[in-house]
Amino acid sequence: MKDAARFFKVLSDESRLKMLWLLFNYRELCVCDVMAALEITQSKASRHLAALRHIGIATDRRDGLWAYYSLCPVEDELARDHLKLLRKTLANRPDSSLLLEKLEFWLKAKDRGESCGTTNGNVLKGKAKAGSGRASLAGEIR
Repeated sequence: MKDAARFFKVLSDESRLKMLWLLFNYRELCVCDVMAALEITQSKASRHLAALRHIGIATDRRDGLWAYYSLCPVEDELARDHLKLLRKTLANRPDSSLLLEKLEFWLKAKDRGESCGTTNGNVLKGKAKAGSGRASLAGEIR
């Protein structure tokens, strides 16, 4: 019961739900990508991502100074079933597509040489277009 309570407690935070939505749609994201999309600080992004890691739904890898997060296979049936339902529910929310557009806009700026340390609002101003950068998980929880 404690694991289930901890699982739902972690998912009760709006920022963590947004991060989870981003991870449902991208195989791997740098902490700076999450910072840019959610317009939050590095410490807040790292803290929330660590909470997802601690309940066993995300994993991280280090590359020099950077930390990259991705979803990991979920063994617990309760968690797996609820994550599938959550993914389906979040996909139908209009703010979910806006969040993906914001992230894609940032990723394009980053591809053009924008530094990961520059996640202020200047980069994210303007209309983002959804589409190319996404690596969908085709409805599965890895």
